[in-house]
Parts: sequence; structure tokens; C-alpha cells
Amino acid sequence: MACARDGSFDTGIHSLETNGTRIDAPIRQLMYSTSLFSPVPKRLVTITCSILTTGGIVAKKPQDAQHNQHGKHAQRGQQQKRGGKAQGGHATHAQAAPSRPWRPGRDKFLPVSRADMDARGWDQCDFAYICGDAYVDHPSFGMAIVSRVLDAHGYKVGIICQPDWTDPASITVLGEPRLGFLVSAGNMDSMVNHYSVTKHRRHTDAYTPGGEEGHRPNRAVTVYGNLIRQTFKDAPIIIGGIEASLRRLAHYDYWQDKLKRSVLLDSGADILIYGMGEHAIVEIADALDAGLPIDQITYINGTVYRTSSLDEVYDYDLLPSWDDLAADKLNYARSFNVQQQNMDPITGHRLVEPYPNSVYVVQNPPSATLTTDEMDEVAELPYARDWHPDYDAAGGVPAFAEIKFSISSNRGCFGECSFCALTFHQGRVLQMRSHDSIMREAELLTHDPEFKGYINDVGGPTANFSRPACDKQLKHGVCKNKRCLWPSVCKNMVVDESGYTQLLRDLRQLPGVKKVFVRSGIRFDYTMADASDEFLRELLEHHVSGQLRVAPEHVSDAVLSVMGKPSRAVYDAFCRKFERLNREYGLKQYVVPYLISSHPGSTMKEAVELAEAVRDMGYMPEQVQDFYPTPSTMSTCMYYTGVDPRTMEPIYVARDPHEKAMQRALIQYRKPENYKLVREALEKAGRRDLIGYTKHCLIRPVPPRPGETSAGGGHGTGKKGGKPHGDAGAGKGPKGSKGHGGMSRAQNTAGRNRAAQGRQGANGGGRRN
Repeated sequence: MACARDGSFDTGIHSLETNGTRIDAPIRQLMYSTSLFSPVPKRLVTITCSILTTGGIVAKKPQDAQHNQHGKHAQRGQQQKRGGKAQGGHATHAQAAPSRPWRPGRDKFLPVSRADMDARGWDQCDFAYICGDAYVDHPSFGMAIVSRVLDAHGYKVGIICQPDWTDPASITVLGEPRLGFLVSAGNMDSMVNHYSVTKHRRHTDAYTPGGEEGHRPNRAVTVYGNLIRQTFKDAPIIIGGIEASLRRLAHYDYWQDKLKRSVLLDSGADILIYGMGEHAIVEIADALDAGLPIDQITYINGTVYRTSSLDEVYDYDLLPSWDDLAADKLNYARSFNVQQQNMDPITGHRLVEPYPNSVYVVQNPPSATLTTDEMDEVAELPYARDWHPDYDAAGGVPAFAEIKFSISSNRGCFGECSFCALTFHQGRVLQMRSHDSIMREAELLTHDPEFKGYINDVGGPTANFSRPACDKQLKHGVCKNKRCLWPSVCKNMVVDESGYTQLLRDLRQLPGVKKVFVRSGIRFDYTMADASDEFLRELLEHHVSGQLRVAPEHVSDAVLSVMGKPSRAVYDAFCRKFERLNREYGLKQYVVPYLISSHPGSTMKEAVELAEAVRDMGYMPEQVQDFYPTPSTMSTCMYYTGVDPRTMEPIYVARDPHEKAMQRALIQYRKPENYKLVREALEKAGRRDLIGYTKHCLIRPVPPRPGETSAGGGHGTGKKGGKPHGDAGAGKGPKGSKGHGGMSRAQNTAGRNRAAQGRQGANGGGRRN
């Protein structure tokens, strides 16, 4: 699966052969031959300067792979409505006058209309991909990855983004596909996209042209699936993405505050792909192309299917039935524990969840992790690396802005934080792109006319993970009942940040690159376990701009233990080390912590402890994440059941919205609007000693006057900023400065309280470390 370079960067007119057709390409190009999960080579195809990289790719049916055939720009046949609203700013390409003429034309994207199909000479699509996001052809978007992987294998894929779910005609614009429909909600769970943790409706949608909300339904996978079933009764339906992946079995739904069935049953789909899906989607496509009925495709890892009999299901673990789950929350905790122990492709078992009326939902073991060669091949498919031209008039897709000049270097995470969905979506085994592949992408970025010299991020779920936790994981799978980093770093872990350090050095040396930021987040406990200071020194000297944002999440060791995070002592030691190295370099940079309020295990006592730590840090957090119980996380299971599923021991859960508001207000106790909540919380916790005028007090005995903060004595004006003091070890940077820290990638652009979703687009989004 090597990726052999066939040409070098150049400018001018190139005559290339694509599937036997000679074309002229007046563009910068990099050309490679790749194997993309298959040993059969395909003819060389081309890539424009605006795509990730390159090339020659493998297809089962090369005669159908026409994604690079140049055609006449066609008019879009029908202006779609979106969710009952007039399309408005979602202008067609005929109406749009791109302000950036160097952008890729619509022929560089997969078809979105019958006219686009005609321009390619297609009578019928093999697959129609219906998605809740706007069409951005970039490897941070799951729809783009899946569709390009299929395209590389010779399958004709058409895209239907944000159809009007009230109008069946909106999903018929490409006709009925030959092999079936693909469905995803987009890079985020549609409910997280629509609602804040307080269940208030959001007013913007970063994955929609112009940021306009209201162009996707709640529970989009279910709605789209049923719409297809009503319109094309016999068409195969394959669902995937973050929403489907995290709802593949019975799950707690925070927005309805109840347990819900597998989304496979509610959506009317035939197969559900969980995880990232590159292997599974090609196997399904090949089976359908060979004429195998959809109900007989039951053997593919990384998929979930339904059956009415277990006679032909072998080697499975039986989970509690739906009736048992509905009858006792503790049964759900037991079921979840079994599920989280079977998320490894080597050790994972087949799981069966029974439902009434002889219905069984069968989850096959996870798909194999991608090799480095495969990671490179996926990253270097011929993405247009931009939003579709139809969105120009609306100003484009906001989520694309931050990721445009960011590079995804890895996926998967062995940190396994309890509140993070990554274990259920990307797994614990780290998968890394090669050094050369990342450098090729960075070089392409430097040739973009909008590139100003700044690479916004190089990372993934965790930036400084660049190899699996240990060699055992690749041969024998991950440990089922042990974590790699909690309660302390495993003795078998190979802590090595040297590869990532060298990558950052090489990126800095690229012509045209002024600065490379690291915003994905680093695991400070992993860095502290590194015998060398080399990475941390490089990071603070070259890749931080005033502030380094890390995620201790809390200071109470009791809560940190529930979260699966390192102890406060580790965080404090990291901050002291960071401060010492900054003094050596004569720099004034600060650690800024992300914090979570009302996480399971946090009583009012722990919440006050966190507020006192914030007081000692000497700054007011700009962002606080109230715990958001999103589907299929360990913490969400705790929230619903009231027990830790690993031990079945009871755990305190702040479920009352008012108590959650108090815990959150405590962290931002200086805000005048929080005074009443903070005072009530302190009184409830029996901590009236923190109400007064002395330095240790959080608030004063009387409400603040206009223009004052709520802070007690010794807290100054309460401005954001100020140098940290004491051993708490964290603080805001230069006064009033927001700095350049923070998260990147498309999902994080949509809002930090949505970060519980999985990272990176293939089907999911960002997180903190």
C-alpha cells in the first residue's frame, strides 16, 4: 500500500490521461499512485492545487470513475428548499459570483444535481449520499471522506445536502441510485447541533451556508431514513456518521430524558456503519455491486444489522433485552460496560441486543484500524478542499474557516476520558499519518492564494499522541479492564513525542510558513511522563501564542477519578514546569484550563472546591462547559443510571437544572449576573465563610452595584486576565487578551459545548484532552 510519487510541483498546462481521456489542466499539481485498500492499480488521475493531495487511486470499476472528467458547467435543475424554508442565501452556481476566482469549479466536486450528472455522462448514481451538513469537500468532513473513498473505488456518488425533510421530492433530485442511499446527520449529532446543554435552541449552525439554522431536522438520521423509505420503498439504506454511530444500540437520550431504541430500528435503515467507516463502506458497496441482497450483508465488521433469528449468528455476547433495559437502569449500566469492553477490533466480540417480537440488533466487531499507508491514502484523495460553489452567495460554510489551514495528523485516542465519545467512535488505538504525507499537505496549503503563512493546527483528538500507547495494542488489542493513562501512566506505555516534535520543526521550515499552531490540545500527563523536555520546549518556544489551553477539567481528585483524568498534582506539576521553562526563554505565556461543571461525582462541595481553585489561579474562565450528557459516553451512562458502570457503585449526579446552574456559576463567580446563584450555592454547601470582604472570599455580603464584579475582597476589578499565582498553576494571559489558544477543526467552530462529539470529520468532531 505504498504511495509512490509520480511527479512534482509545477505550474503551467499539463496534459494528463484520466480513464483514457486526455485533458488539459492549467493548475499546480502533485501526482501519486496509491492503492487505497486494494492491491489493484488504477490509471493516474489528477488533482488540483486546492485539494489535499493527489492522485492515482484504485477502483474496482475504473470505467466508472469519472470524477476528474472536465465537463460543461451545467445549470442546477432545481432549487431545493431546506427544512421548509426558502433556500434564500443558498444560491445556485448561476446566481453566485465567486469572490475568489481561483476556487475549484463545480466539476471538481461530486454531482449535486441532475445537470452535474449529465455533465459527467452519468445516467444514474450508484449511491446518493443524504447529509445534514452543507457540502464541504474536505477530509475533516465525514461525508467527503466516505464519498471520495467510494469514488476512488469506481462508484458514482451523488450528494444531496440538507434536503427539505417535509418534501419527498427533495431527495429525488438525483433519481433513484443503483445500489442505495447513504445517510448521515453530518459532523455532529443533530440534537447537539440544535440545542445547548440547557436545552435552549441554538440560533446558528456553522455547518450550513451563512451559518443559518433550521436547515436540518432533529434526529436527522431517523427523519432522513424514514423519508427515503416512504419515497423509495425497496432501496437499500445505509446510515453512518457520528449520530448513527453513537446511537447504534439502545442509548440514553438527554433531550427526551429517556432510553431510546437503536437508531437502526427507528430510521428504517438496513445497515448501520459505526466508527469511521472506510473499510465497511467499500465492503458493502462491493457486496451490493455483486448482486448480494442487502439483508444478506451481515458479515462485515464495523456494521450493525437487524435480524429476526439468531440461528445464523455465531460467537456473540447477549446483552440485556430492551424490556430488561426499560425495566431497570442498572441493566443499562451493565450493558454499557460490556459494550465499552468490546470496542477493539482484535478483542471485541459480536454483541446482540434483543427487542420484542423476535427482533435482534446485531453489532459486529469493530473494523480494523487503518494502517499509516491507508491513513495517507484517505487524506490524499482528490478533495476539492472547499465548500461547494452553490454556497458562495451565502458567504460559504462557517465551519470550514478554521479547518481550511489545519492539518489532521491522527485519529483515535488512548486517553479514554469518561465524558468523551471517541472510544465509541474512533477507538483507543492511535492511527497516524506519515510524516511525508503531512508535509505534502502542508506544502499544498502554502500554495493557496488565501494562505497567510499560518497553519492553524496540526493534530487530532490529542495532538501529542503520535504512536499507539504500546506495541501490545497492535498485536493483542487494548486492555479491557485497564486504562493507558489512568489512574497513572501504564508501565508498558511507550512515551515518545519525538516524532511529533520533528514534524513541527519540519513544518516550520517550509517556505511560506510563518507559524504553526498546536490547538488540538495536548495531554499534559503524557508530556509529564516523557523523560525528555524536548517537546514541551519546542511547543512553548514556537507553537504557543501567549496561552496554552489544556483540559484538567476539574481540581477535585474525586471528580477527576470519575472523569478518568490525571490528579490535580500532575496538572500543578505541569504548570510549574511550563512556568519554569518560560522563564528560561524569557517568555510570558500562560496555561489556560478548560473546566467542566456538574460532572457526575461533583457535589456542591466539589463545585466550591473548584471555585476556590479558580480564585487562587487569579483569573476568570471565559468558557465553562456544563456537563452535556451526549449519547454513548461513560459519563452519560453515569448521569442516567446513577452508578459507575465499571464498578456498579452509586455516584452522585447533579440532574436538577438549578443545581447545575449553581455549579456552573461558581466557576464564574466574579460575574455580577451570577451573584444570586453563587450565594445560594455557598449557603447550600455550608460555606458562608466565602462570603465577605477578605481575600479568600468569593463574593461580598451585598450584591454588586452596576459596573462592579461579584468578587469578594482582594480580587481587584475582576477583569479577565492577570498573571496566575500560587500553586494552582494556571492563568489567563496578558490582560484583556484572548490570545490564539482554543480548539480548531470544523466541529469546534460550531461551539465548545458540542465538543462531546467525536473528533475529525469522518464522522465526527472535536474534543478536549
